[in-house]
Amino acid sequence: MHGEVRELQGAGLGLRRALLGPLQSMDARAVDFFEAAPENWIGVGGRYGRQFRELAERHPVVLHGLSLDIGGPDPLDTDLVLAIKGLMAELGAPLYSEHLSYCAAGGHLYDLLPIPFTEEAVRYVANRVRQVQDILGAPIALENASYYAQPHADMSEADFIGAVVARSGCDLLLDVNNIYVNSVNHRYDALEFLDALPLERTRYIHVAGHFDEAPDLKVDTHGADVIDPVWALLAQAYQRLGPVPTLLERDFNLPPLAELLGEVAQVRGLQAAVRSPLRAGGCA
Repeated sequence: MHGEVRELQGAGLGLRRALLGPLQSMDARAVDFFEAAPENWIGVGGRYGRQFRELAERHPVVLHGLSLDIGGPDPLDTDLVLAIKGLMAELGAPLYSEHLSYCAAGGHLYDLLPIPFTEEAVRYVANRVRQVQDILGAPIALENASYYAQPHADMSEADFIGAVVARSGCDLLLDVNNIYVNSVNHRYDALEFLDALPLERTRYIHVAGHFDEAPDLKVDTHGADVIDPVWALLAQAYQRLGPVPTLLERDFNLPPLAELLGEVAQVRGLQAAVRSPLRAGGCA
């Protein structure tokens, strides 16, 4: 049976199989939505499949892909897109998103690699995005990616992202941790980069932790707590956008669920701050 599509709001949590057990006893009000990688759930049955679908009945679930390879040279995997369309319909998922990167070239590379920031790449990626959207019958969202080697660039990264969004008609999945990581690794101002993005196309936001390899090298691992500068950048995003739905990503080194829910509550606190009448010029 196909689910009813529910729109996103509030604060969400990335779904990992290790969390399925603890989530059974969670207060349903503690998390507003979940995000799942469709590749990990297409065709999954048994206990995990049942728990996943029960969770999707209680909460909206968005799909965030790992292997679409939107910027790569290999042919677009339309079978994957059709399978994702079926899963979206089954779950009532309001959105499918992917990374603005590539991950295959004559086979899967098992990494997310940066696309050259060129006009040719804009045309190529935008065309592939339109193909995906034609199959799904809805816009997708693309995430600004972290990267560690500078690709060939005839334009800035922000201009590249803006051009892909404009020409494809897709939306933006705004990852504030990736902005922070890249700002340190590539020595740019995070707020200036944020302001250069097509923020009006933001569907939702990612916030996550990372690993400090060195003072000038941060690695986007999703394996640690969110740090204060990333929380501050999220607050700045809310100042520009309002309390956009925001998801906490944590892929490994999973702490007890209560600690993850504490970070979800921090997201809610920042969202509530921009709703406050005092922030809007009201009085106590």
